[in-house]
Amino acid sequence: MYIDGSIYVGLAGERRVTLPLNMLNRHGLIAGATGTGKTITMKTLAESFADAGIPVFLCDVKGDVSGIALPGEKSESMEKRIDRFGIREQFSYKAYPVCFWDVYGEGGHPVRAAVSDMGPELLARILGLTPAQEGVLNIVFRIADDKGLLLTDLKDLRMVLNYVNEHRKEYTMTYGTISTQSVGGILRALLPLENQGGDVFFGEPALDIMDWIRTDVYGKGVVNVLDCVKLVQNPTLYASFLLWMMAELFENLPEAGDLEKPRMVFFFDEAHMLFADAPKVLVQKIEQVVRLIRSKGVGIYFVTQSPGDIPDSVLAQLSNRVQHALRAYTPAEQKAVKAAAQSMRANPDFKTEDVIMELGVGEALTSFLDENGVPGMAQRTAIICPQSLMGPVDEQSRQLLMSRDGMSRYDQMVDNESAYEMLSGVLEKEALEAENAALKEQLEKQKEKEEAAAAKQREKAQEAAARKKERAEERRKSQIERQLISTGAQVLKRGLFKTLFR
Repeated sequence: MYIDGSIYVGLAGERRVTLPLNMLNRHGLIAGATGTGKTITMKTLAESFADAGIPVFLCDVKGDVSGIALPGEKSESMEKRIDRFGIREQFSYKAYPVCFWDVYGEGGHPVRAAVSDMGPELLARILGLTPAQEGVLNIVFRIADDKGLLLTDLKDLRMVLNYVNEHRKEYTMTYGTISTQSVGGILRALLPLENQGGDVFFGEPALDIMDWIRTDVYGKGVVNVLDCVKLVQNPTLYASFLLWMMAELFENLPEAGDLEKPRMVFFFDEAHMLFADAPKVLVQKIEQVVRLIRSKGVGIYFVTQSPGDIPDSVLAQLSNRVQHALRAYTPAEQKAVKAAAQSMRANPDFKTEDVIMELGVGEALTSFLDENGVPGMAQRTAIICPQSLMGPVDEQSRQLLMSRDGMSRYDQMVDNESAYEMLSGVLEKEALEAENAALKEQLEKQKEKEEAAAAKQREKAQEAAARKKERAEERRKSQIERQLISTGAQVLKRGLFKTLFR
């Protein structure tokens, strides 16, 4: 709850535990076993930040955070908690300004990004490409940029990859070696992302990240709720979305330094999915964004079961800690409890490791930075109750709120002319030219074949004529010989007669 310029988180005994606004962008961690109250803590903090005029983004993994859009319901247990925390005068059951989003466009306005906005470096890390494949992907993006080919969605990227592969000999001397194997590896790596919904995430109209940094007419920060019920089942796309979002904020927001309060705060639920089986280079990228985005006035809070789910390099950047109960039934779990205890500033009044296993639902060990940035000692804290509905929003209310939030321009996907359409015409022209060339070659071959056949026919005819002429000449000679023989015989006969009758 936002009271007197700070966030009232809960009670440690009789003392209020608060979180100063100017330390919210030092990032934080909300951890604890399933059912210990992590989601309520996240929701309560989100309400408090919104009341302080800070826009909020949070992931709704189970679908129950959406109730922040409706006022809470009065009950006996709630009334007791209100009195326990001493907030009777300030407390009211109320709704918060909410904008619903969903990568798949089912539980909120669609969230889309252009492939070019993701960039080759981030996309290569998400796809787990080898250095050689990442090099080829960089070349492909460069060629697309030089030729004015817009990479909007995955079909654009596939088309450009195939186009570059077919013309790789032309580009080798200008951009470097492009191997067919690397192109094939990139295309294979795109399949899991595409199957998980990348075809709906990459496209237009692309989200303007500034549409998440808004306040309502009363100065309250708008709470952007991302429906993640389906998204978390597709970890590659979930990680792609979160990384793109952090990178987009880092690139577009100007340096802000230390502000009185952050420009925006993000809550990433089920944060372990962002790091599960993540390659080292990907973790380094996340660490870099988390470390540097603070100066942009953005706070990031990871919500997960155990601090061990977060790499040490990232965990070191999370200064505000809320540790709910952990259970230790196995040696590995006992080790996780010990690590969680060691990550908080010790309190001489109790043994942190023991308290972590004794905490009840709605209780947590908290350690926040004070106004001077000094970490506070761990305190056993009863977390304050939320003012909005503890449960999911009904579908009718969701649709009504979506129709009034001014974000309807994102609802319909637009397929503008991009690389796919541009190269389709080029490839069709090349295919037509290739077809015409093949037809021309076929006609030339047919003509050569016909000419060869005609020449052979003429040769046969000439040979036949020559043979006929030969035969005629032979007949003529034979006839002449016969005539000569006949004439000689007559001459001989007349000569003999003359001799006899002389």
